[in-house]
Amino acid sequence: MLNCKQATQMLSEKLDRPLSTKEKLNLGVHTSMCSSCRQFGKQMQELRFISKRYTQGESENKK
Repeated sequence: MLNCKQATQMLSEKLDRPLSTKEKLNLGVHTSMCSSCRQFGKQMQELRFISKRYTQGESENKK
C-alpha cells in the first residue's frame, strides 16, 4: 500500500508518463481512501490545464 508521499509523487508522474497497471491499481486504492491525495490529484490536473491554456495564449499573442 502506498503512503501519501508515494501517492503524490505518482500523481505527479502520472501527468508526464503512462503509469503501469500495478501503479494505477495502487494509486487507485490509495486515492479511494485518502481525500487529501485525491484533492492533490485534482489540483495537479487543474494546474496542468491552466498552464496549457496560458502557454497557448502566449503563442497566439506572438503571431
